[in-house]
Amino acid sequence: MGIVGRIFVVLFGYWLACVAAAFVLTVGTVTPDWDYLASLGLHSEGVWWIVVMSSVIIGIIAMLPTLIVILLAEGFALRSIVLYPAFGGALALALVYGLDFGGYVGAPGSFLARERQVFAASGIAGGLVYWMFAGRTAGSWMMRT
Repeated sequence: MGIVGRIFVVLFGYWLACVAAAFVLTVGTVTPDWDYLASLGLHSEGVWWIVVMSSVIIGIIAMLPTLIVILLAEGFALRSIVLYPAFGGALALALVYGLDFGGYVGAPGSFLARERQVFAASGIAGGLVYWMFAGRTAGSWMMRT
C-alpha cells in the first residue's frame, strides 16, 4: 500500500475512533440519568445525534495531539494493541484535565472520580478502535528490505 492509501486508512481510522470515543462518552454520561431523560422525551434518536455532534467536537479538539501520536507510531511502526488504548486514555485525560490530571482528586464515589473514568474509557475505546482499523498495520507503507 502506498503512502496515499495509508493516509486514507489513517483518516478513516481516526474518524471511527472519534465516533467510538463519542459513543462511550455519551453512554457513560447519560446512563445514570437515563430514566429522567427518557421522561423528558430523549430517546435513541436524540442519543445518536449527541454522538454525532460530540464525535465532531472530539475530532477537532483531539486532532493535534493525536496526529503527533499517529506520526510517531507510523514512523516507528508501532503496532502494539496495548499502545493505542493506553495513549488514547492518557490523551483523553490530558485534554480534559491538562497535564496535571492527577491533581484533581475526588472522593471514590464522587462525580469527579466517575467523570475521570468515563473520559479515560472513551479514550481507551477510541484508541482500540483506531488500532483495529489502522494501528495494526502501522508503518506498512515503508519499504522494508
